[in-house]
Amino acid sequence: MPYKYLKLKRKNISRLQFIIEGYEGLATCSTIDKNKAVVKLFIMPDFVSEAVELLDNLRNEIEFEETQSPESETAGPR
Repeated sequence: MPYKYLKLKRKNISRLQFIIEGYEGLATCSTIDKNKAVVKLFIMPDFVSEAVELLDNLRNEIEFEETQSPESETAGPR
């Protein structure tokens, strides 16, 4: 399943989740790090182009940027 990590302002997390999940079957949105305001979008494989188009349109309303997995920043030798 394709996914994207987005970093945005904390105050916009619930708004983004509400909009994304309003498009039933398109994607789900989970908060990965509430302090850094990073969410992970799980995009349904058949709707990748629609999800990308929706995100492009949302950039006019919600400021966000694509980012790397926060887990990759903390991963390393234990």
